[in-house]
Amino acid sequence: MGGFIPGIRPGEKTANFLSYILNRVEFTGAIFLGLIAVLPSIIGGFTGITGFTFLIGGTSVLIMVSVVLETQRAIKAQMEMREYESF
Repeated sequence: MGGFIPGIRPGEKTANFLSYILNRVEFTGAIFLGLIAVLPSIIGGFTGITGFTFLIGGTSVLIMVSVVLETQRAIKAQMEMREYESF
């Protein structure tokens, strides 16, 4: 495709570099999502409130964040579309 990474030679070194970066990003993301999923249980254990874990689970938090981000994206797109003539 003609793309390159400055300081990295094309070919196998580029493939190794991209693999290394993707592994780091995936590992960090997996740790973060795991913490988000387990955090309500940990908080419930420390506070002694057992209903907290069932009321707001980690999956629910992830879904809520996803919905908020998607709503923000949709609102921004609508605002840009309506103000397109003034740009």
